[in-house]
Amino acid sequence: MLVASAFVALSASAQFTPYVSPARQAVYTPTYRTDGADRKVKNVILLVGDGMGLAHMTAALHANGGDLTMARMRHIGLVRTQSANRYITDSAAAGTAYATGCKTRNGSLGVDTAGCRLPNMTEILSGKGYATGIVTTDKISGATPSAFYTHQPQRSMTREILSDLLRTRALFVAGSSVSLFNATGEERLDSLRAQGFTVLHDFTALPARAPEKVALIACDRDATQVKDGRDTAYLRSVTRYALSFLDQKSKKGFFLMVEGAEIDHAAHNGDIEGVVRETLDFDKAVAEALRFADSNGETLVIVLADHETGGLALGDGDMAQGKVSGHFATGGHSPVLVPLYAYGPHAGDFCGVIENTEVFARILSALNVKR
Repeated sequence: MLVASAFVALSASAQFTPYVSPARQAVYTPTYRTDGADRKVKNVILLVGDGMGLAHMTAALHANGGDLTMARMRHIGLVRTQSANRYITDSAAAGTAYATGCKTRNGSLGVDTAGCRLPNMTEILSGKGYATGIVTTDKISGATPSAFYTHQPQRSMTREILSDLLRTRALFVAGSSVSLFNATGEERLDSLRAQGFTVLHDFTALPARAPEKVALIACDRDATQVKDGRDTAYLRSVTRYALSFLDQKSKKGFFLMVEGAEIDHAAHNGDIEGVVRETLDFDKAVAEALRFADSNGETLVIVLADHETGGLALGDGDMAQGKVSGHFATGGHSPVLVPLYAYGPHAGDFCGVIENTEVFARILSALNVKR
């Protein structure tokens, strides 16, 4: 009784911050023609909403009048996120699980618990003839994007991580920022050019005629939250371009990882407005992926999170008004299972409750690729 009373008192004292979305955004309705079909998978698009738990998605859904593109995906699962050494994972260990199929220690990127190098998705698939790409709203050295190209024992080793970027097998990389390279060694931009990359700093300047390889090292503004100035066209436009770019590069197929990083940052700050706006922005990239999948017919789309951030609880709201309210139990991550949405051929392979490492294994299985 004492415990129950304490819980009630705590719940009653929690402060729920309201947010009202000023407008509704359009959603995309898939055709479902190939959804769940047992047929060839040529391309895989993995979209990671960093920190996006079910409550984050629900807040955006309700703020958008009760609809999102990802909510129209019919194959749904749940993902366990624990790392090799912690009940609550960080983004480095979670990103490594998705990129390599192996659990590692918090803070590690692309290496196992002993510090040994693990082959990642872009390396494995590039070696099999697939075109690969990485897109993020974070710095390109951020934990999730770098898990798909680096092999370092600590996520704080920015210089070493950027040095690994020079050896990436990916043909398209997009993230920020110019000041990151200025601070850690601007000569790396010249080194990227020497590796055959066309280096750009403005996403609106992506060339109509695709060059050999592209590194979009965006301006600092493109690594901020939408509410702080990031162009809402950035993520969806770069995603659309990357899909077209990679589709031209290999007859075998492609793999693209797209990260909406700022959902996590908003949740760390206890910012319900930021969570809603960033999740809505991420949903635009999901729409681009589903449009491509429908036009292609051989593309598997997976939408998930690396972990939940903030222990977000939702209070009173009004979908007709686009009103939601939220309370964050923590400024860090939580161990709560995260949702997974899949669409296209073999989408049913991703239903149920699975380990984060199984996402990697099931992607390779869907592509009929051996590790």
